[in-house]
Amino acid sequence: MEQSGTSALLQDAVQDLATDVVSALRGGDHVRMSGTAAADDPEGSFALAAVRVLGADLLLPHVLFPTPPAPEALAAFRNTVEAFPPRADAAPTVRWSHWAMRRTLVRFDTAPAGPPGPDELTEPDAAWLDEATWQVLTHQLAVLAPLAVPGDDCAVARAARRRPVDLARGFVRAVRRRDWQQAAGAGRWLTLTEGVPDTLGLEAGLDFVELMGGNDPRVALQVQAARVMRAAGALV
Repeated sequence: MEQSGTSALLQDAVQDLATDVVSALRGGDHVRMSGTAAADDPEGSFALAAVRVLGADLLLPHVLFPTPPAPEALAAFRNTVEAFPPRADAAPTVRWSHWAMRRTLVRFDTAPAGPPGPDELTEPDAAWLDEATWQVLTHQLAVLAPLAVPGDDCAVARAARRRPVDLARGFVRAVRRRDWQQAAGAGRWLTLTEGVPDTLGLEAGLDFVELMGGNDPRVALQVQAARVMRAAGALV
């Protein structure tokens, strides 16, 4: 019961934080970090865990609308990077998520606690994406949606660019399975990918995903990110 209560508190913190990011994406404002500190969480562990779940997307509004993050958002982001380094046996998506956060931190942090180590400066391996089926590819890229940022190149982005048709098939499959988070993440990647079939109807598809995603701010975050990038006409 205690674990279930803890999970619910963390989920609420993630939802609140994602809502703040969506609001900032829609208004070009700062991420306000509201709702991440529970009354029984005096040390802010839920806040850090919530930031870890969102990853680099916490500061996405400041990447897409070039503005400095609010000090409290940058501090929470920095503390999360330092508190959650990937373990030696971490999954590739965990390594890539941490790498994306470290890269974003370097972009904005004018007073880092210390220089990143050699392993943190090196891209993790992404060869498994080239060998993945189109279903697995879509799932993995949706998990790594925070890496879908215009103008930033990395091995994951190159893997997505090489397989636009497979990613489009994965988007359609996710919609049919009503997996709105996966569909939204895949749609964000497709927004930055050339060679997407015109018959996909991506813009209308993303509108449908947002509608069916209901009140899930993590779905709204990916859809709004795709819209901002689409409006800018940006490609990786």
